[in-house]
Amino acid sequence: MSIVVVGSVGIDTIETPFGREEDVLGGSASYFSLAARNFTDVHMVSAVGGDFPPAYSELLRSEGVDTEGIAVGDGETFRWEGRYDYDMKDPETVSVTLGVLGSFDPVVPEKSRDANYLFLANTDPEIQIKVLEQVNSPRIVACDTMNFWIENKPEELKKLLGKVNILIINDSEARQLSEEPLMLRAAKKIMDMGPEFLIVKRGEYGALLFSREDLFFAPGYMLEQVLDPTGAGDTFAGGFMGYVASRDKDLDFAVFKKGVAYGSVLASFTVEDFSVRRLGSLQKEEIEKRYGQFLRLSTM
Repeated sequence: MSIVVVGSVGIDTIETPFGREEDVLGGSASYFSLAARNFTDVHMVSAVGGDFPPAYSELLRSEGVDTEGIAVGDGETFRWEGRYDYDMKDPETVSVTLGVLGSFDPVVPEKSRDANYLFLANTDPEIQIKVLEQVNSPRIVACDTMNFWIENKPEELKKLLGKVNILIINDSEARQLSEEPLMLRAAKKIMDMGPEFLIVKRGEYGALLFSREDLFFAPGYMLEQVLDPTGAGDTFAGGFMGYVASRDKDLDFAVFKKGVAYGSVLASFTVEDFSVRRLGSLQKEEIEKRYGQFLRLSTM
């Protein structure tokens, strides 16, 4: 089964206490795709400028990602520069250049419109809805969002949430969206908006999976080295959706639980190096080995 993902593809400059990397591959769709491709076929929908390095396009294609849906527009590629302190949380945004993403009008290639799985990475909810309307009867639609859209486009976001199966956000976004301080009440209120499932990312503290009947907590995978947390949330979503899509015939809460675990495992690899470098070199054997370690660490 294949996944269509719409999101940003960009060029990042990242500074952490452990180094600085300039003009590296970034963007939500890049991290998602390089994680999900370990389980299933991935079709990207995004936009870049004429300045986008050909080597980055080749990296995505060489890893089996379908890039036909990435439009090349007149203008600059989306660029983000961020700086992290020692707590490695909530980076300071030094600069942002929207470039061609500022006028992004997504078009899903005809061959990708029958995909069974659709992930709408964090972007304007109106753009997310536009993509959703181009995909023919997807079995599972999942989306991400952020505090900016919750605050500035609440009605458009609520319209989107009425059309998706799964929402993947962090704990502060869940509280903001629901206007509830307690996570259990927040989850129930968000699912009343439409999603059948809610996944709440909690960074190094793991993730929560909610449905109407069940609740699951997955701890974070403990690491000795974290160089760059950029894209960890998008990688988590890619690992989750990739695994779920690979188990297409028997979707249930147990499959989603394993998907959350695989999402955590993939995210743990991302933060070990800058940009998508670790994801680009990742082998399936490494994923399964760490998944086994994750299970041993998280069960009695």
